[in-house]
Amino acid sequence: MQQTFYKYQGTGNDFVMIDNRQQTFDKNNTKHIAFLCDRRFGVGADGLILLENHPEHDFKMVYYNADGNESTMCGNGGRCLVAFAQQLGVIKNKAIFEAIDGLHHATIDNGVVKLQMLNVDSIALHDNYVFLNTGSPHHVQFEADIENFDIKRTGANIRYGAPYNEAGTNVNFVKQELDTTFRVRTYERGVEDETLSCGTGVTAVAIAMHRLGKTNKKHITLNVQGGVLEVTFNVENNKYNNVWLIGPAVFVFKGTL
Repeated sequence: MQQTFYKYQGTGNDFVMIDNRQQTFDKNNTKHIAFLCDRRFGVGADGLILLENHPEHDFKMVYYNADGNESTMCGNGGRCLVAFAQQLGVIKNKAIFEAIDGLHHATIDNGVVKLQMLNVDSIALHDNYVFLNTGSPHHVQFEADIENFDIKRTGANIRYGAPYNEAGTNVNFVKQELDTTFRVRTYERGVEDETLSCGTGVTAVAIAMHRLGKTNKKHITLNVQGGVLEVTFNVENNKYNNVWLIGPAVFVFKGTL
């Protein structure tokens, strides 16, 4: 059977996109999903995303990690899916869609997508790291030599170690560059390697940096391996709401397999 797919990337975080409004894609075939994401034998991507019909809103997002398993929210993936929906004619320049963590509002203007993220009410502060959930779980810690360390080995040790163990977590390493600018590198579970960008990760970093008092601003710039993202939010009593992830979402190519 011929499979049409689309490739998108958001600051280097890349995805195989499939229009599944007719429910023709086998969502239980994890090996096939992993094959499509394989960079040597398949299309190659950090994840696969299905766009499906929704009974009340513009569409539904179903996200799979590169290992073939359905996963938690992906911020860059959500932004790319908004651009994909616009390309398909499902939306014009605004969207409301459902993902695994609930409803998301988004706008798209000239290739830049603003995606409303999950409110964050709970942030766990530890001696040398912060843990919070921004639609996906994230460990955030500082790394002075952020350009020259083994992120795959260090990230994997944290991802699989206590207190996360089998459930695991994404791991973000941060270095402050300016008052509102931070350098971020992320090890993603499910990919089991560094990705060029992570939307829920930079969202977690921005909120964590504000919570730690590293900045008092509510508009943060995040420099990642694949480009630049922005996060804005409101905060009251250490609870963060109206959180927005902002950045480019780029169509790369369309193909059949």
